[in-house]
Amino acid sequence: MFTDSKSPKSNLNSFSQQNTITKGTKFNGDITSQGDFRIEGKVNGSISTTGKVVIGKTGSVEGTLVCKNADFEGKFKGTLTVSEMLSLRGSAHVEGEVQVSKLAVEPGANFNANCIMKGAVKELKKEVSVANTSKNVSKAGQSA
Repeated sequence: MFTDSKSPKSNLNSFSQQNTITKGTKFNGDITSQGDFRIEGKVNGSISTTGKVVIGKTGSVEGTLVCKNADFEGKFKGTLTVSEMLSLRGSAHVEGEVQVSKLAVEPGANFNANCIMKGAVKELKKEVSVANTSKNVSKAGQSA
């Protein structure tokens, strides 16, 4: 009825740990990781991760950032590539070049960037071709 197999519950993936750059810390250079980041300090350089990046209210990043998801409350200046969702909180300040699939902006956020929405462009082309096809079908059925 009950099993006696007690395996250790250390099944946490090493990539599930969050990297933190705390308030008062300044980092100059390049970071590559597969884990998530929380930035409360200052980073000058590039960050590349397959995880999520959170820039807290006291955090700032100047340089290049490539990630899966991002949630900004602090400052970012540079080139930003987010493969999925970018969320800008009311205190966020973003300047530069942004490429994203989905974008959420709260009132009060400062977003001064050239933005390319990658996912929406593909969907729009599909919808336009379907709409044009349905117009042509309805015209073909009409007689003069």
